[in-house]
Amino acid sequence: MHSDWIGTTMAAWVHNLDPFVFRVGDGWGLRWYGVSYVLGFLAGWLILRWWAVRTLTPMSAQRMSDAMVALVVGVVAGGRLGYVLFYKQSLLWSFNESFPWWGVLRLNEGGMASHGGMLGVIVAAWWIARGGKNSAGVVEPRVPTLHVLDLFALACTPGLMFGRLANFINGELLGEIVAMPGKPAPWWSVKFPQEYGTSQAPAGQEEAVHAILGPYRMVGEGDAEAYDRLVGVIRAGGQAGREAAATLGPLLSARHPSQLYQALAEGVVLGAVLWLIWRRPRVPGVVGCWFLITYGLLRVLTELIRLPDADLAVQRFAGLSRGQWLSAAMIAAGAGALTWIVRHGGATMGGWARRAVS
Repeated sequence: MHSDWIGTTMAAWVHNLDPFVFRVGDGWGLRWYGVSYVLGFLAGWLILRWWAVRTLTPMSAQRMSDAMVALVVGVVAGGRLGYVLFYKQSLLWSFNESFPWWGVLRLNEGGMASHGGMLGVIVAAWWIARGGKNSAGVVEPRVPTLHVLDLFALACTPGLMFGRLANFINGELLGEIVAMPGKPAPWWSVKFPQEYGTSQAPAGQEEAVHAILGPYRMVGEGDAEAYDRLVGVIRAGGQAGREAAATLGPLLSARHPSQLYQALAEGVVLGAVLWLIWRRPRVPGVVGCWFLITYGLLRVLTELIRLPDADLAVQRFAGLSRGQWLSAAMIAAGAGALTWIVRHGGATMGGWARRAVS
């Protein structure tokens, strides 16, 4: 073992959060990632119903419930397909003998793309905007698709925040290194055990970790199984967990908690900007365009300290990650559409600061 790998944790917290709320089997159970989606959809539904009650939209509260069903389908289907197409095409031809057989459907293993989810949201907005009978049998008026997109853009920001918090709990989408193993680290940095065995791990880590796995190794097991057991002890907490964290901590790099930065940016900052814009009635599409521009800009900035996905063959092109390029395209699309909408004008809708009308 290299002497540089010997030391103490030095302020940085060793990540010990379990991605499962509870387990019912090997790799199965209720995950915090799933809980984040439920909370996001619930928050969005409450916000949409509130606007309907205040008559800030021609759609009824019942129609908002229908909209949430369409939104759930659009986000989940679009997010999963976006992840497969943008980041992991190998899932298209990945099959095995256990349920759900096809890699694209193995949602229990994670893998969603926010850009793909947004494409699903556009389809859901188009479907809802057509009007017709709602689920209660009452005929709803047709509304502009851009108006529905405005509502979805405003209502989705809590879900974006919850999703990023779930990324942090999972220990995925790691940030840049701020201190190498064994070196003093800032108090706000985090040491993620999930970096082990990936292309984002610092050089020499596997050799160093191998030397401490003896007490956690069963007969015939390799390093991967023993490491999983070590991480499990850390997550279990207690004296044994603290001792295991103190042993592993010096071998991990300290990183930016980029997931928390993105939760703040995409949930709080983006939400505040959009709510400020929609304080008064706007031409349909204006809020949605500002969503594209603001979200895209925030993603480009926050991904300066977030690493690209570890399994991508080409992680950066011309200095930008795939997520940053997709976000740059969002900025361009939002700016172009906003210019067109402003030039053509039209009747305004919404505006939460105005008085509700009967």
